[in-house]
Amino acid sequence: MIKSFLKQIEQKEDVRKALSELRAAIKESDKQKELRELIGEGDILLSLLSDDDPKVRKNAAALLGDLQLENTAKALYEAYQVEDTLFVRSILLKALGNTNAYPYLSELKERYDALCAVMPQENEKKHIQEELRALEKILRDEGKDSSHTFTGWNEKVTVILTTNPDYREITAKELQEKHLAYRIALSSIGVTAWIDDLRQITQIRTFRELLFPIKLGQTITKKDKPELLGKALAASNLLPLLKKCHKEDEPFYFRMELRNGMDLEERSRYTKKAAFAIEEGSNRQLLNSTEQYEFEIRILANKEGEFRAFLKMNTIPMDRFDYRKETIAASIHPSSAAMLMQLAKPYLKERAQILDPCCGVGTMLAERHKLLPAREIYGIDIFGEAIEKAKVNCELAGMHVNFIHRDYLDFKHGYLFDEIIANMPVRGKKTKEEQDMFYEAFFRKSEELLAPKGVLILYSNETGFIKKQLRLHPKLRLQQEYIIRKKDQFALYIIGLREK
Repeated sequence: MIKSFLKQIEQKEDVRKALSELRAAIKESDKQKELRELIGEGDILLSLLSDDDPKVRKNAAALLGDLQLENTAKALYEAYQVEDTLFVRSILLKALGNTNAYPYLSELKERYDALCAVMPQENEKKHIQEELRALEKILRDEGKDSSHTFTGWNEKVTVILTTNPDYREITAKELQEKHLAYRIALSSIGVTAWIDDLRQITQIRTFRELLFPIKLGQTITKKDKPELLGKALAASNLLPLLKKCHKEDEPFYFRMELRNGMDLEERSRYTKKAAFAIEEGSNRQLLNSTEQYEFEIRILANKEGEFRAFLKMNTIPMDRFDYRKETIAASIHPSSAAMLMQLAKPYLKERAQILDPCCGVGTMLAERHKLLPAREIYGIDIFGEAIEKAKVNCELAGMHVNFIHRDYLDFKHGYLFDEIIANMPVRGKKTKEEQDMFYEAFFRKSEELLAPKGVLILYSNETGFIKKQLRLHPKLRLQQEYIIRKKDQFALYIIGLREK
């Protein structure tokens, strides 16, 4: 197939289509190798960079970029210098970036500065933006390190700590009790705090993300054009905030995320146009990069359709969950585990003997350990890979845990446990009857292993089976129930063993 496409190109038969077919054919790495061997130094493709048809030049450049032939760098750069069709120029640059653009950095920087200094015609804007973006990627990849160091630890800033909206008071209470903010307010996505010591804030365990609110200066809705949103962001406190919180100067590379009910394709078009406007309005001090970015601009729409803008700085070191190096698909997020443990805290006790019968990678145990010291901790899981990963995580957390690779229902022990903590496995492919039988066996085993005045702390989305087993086990009493995720019915159950 590849040979036939090459022959078609040599004989000048529908070259544009043959190049496209070749690109599709070499998506597999072994096919790429075959084509490289067939074309040698790539002369057959390099000759097409001066073809009369700009789309042939474009397709040839794209194919050379796919093949990443370093020896083609000089020819690609020379073709870029003389290329006068705008939509071809960015493709030549992308191909050059996949070879060796280093020898041409100074000339490419001059071209970049020249492009930034002109205001293109409206019909040229899209292609000029694409050329600028290709130049930026080369200059960033081949030039000096453009990463930023966060230095804004003691700046007076407003932050939002995103949490489960139903339990945001837990995070707010910790901020208040530790005097970490001089003003606190609850918001629809978490807790807003006005602070001057960010380092202490980053140690709070119950928030999911740390965001900075961006003031748009005007009301913008999803009915407005994306260019309006981009211009508002460029003129907002976004750039000044980045500058005062970082050691290095611009440019600042960002990605944009829009959550407003649009479908994926529509959302992609909207954010691309808005990002172009941000770049233009900030004199390219803010640059959109979907791959290598340090900052995320998050756009949320409220019930009225009005946009709210937030900034996430990935430059802020976060070490609160550093212990969690290993995960599996079913792993709970550590901030969620920390929130569950805070809810359960009134029912926990110091120096407790703790058992997690479905320990996974140990996240629930680690967050329980961070909250109160325990005397003895056991972790059981039927999944051997999870046990091995839990050992790594809990060692990093500075914990001693007795891990056992076994089915909990076969587990026996010489003494009883004060707390049995479990993130219960979801039903998955089990039938309703199989899940019912599992919960019956789980409760029976747990009642056997629970010490007097002990508690079961279960996170589950099987409220029917939980309530059924409570009716069948009169020694167990539901002490508290917290609805955590209403949509998929996850709840935290605190179940106590009645005194004999």
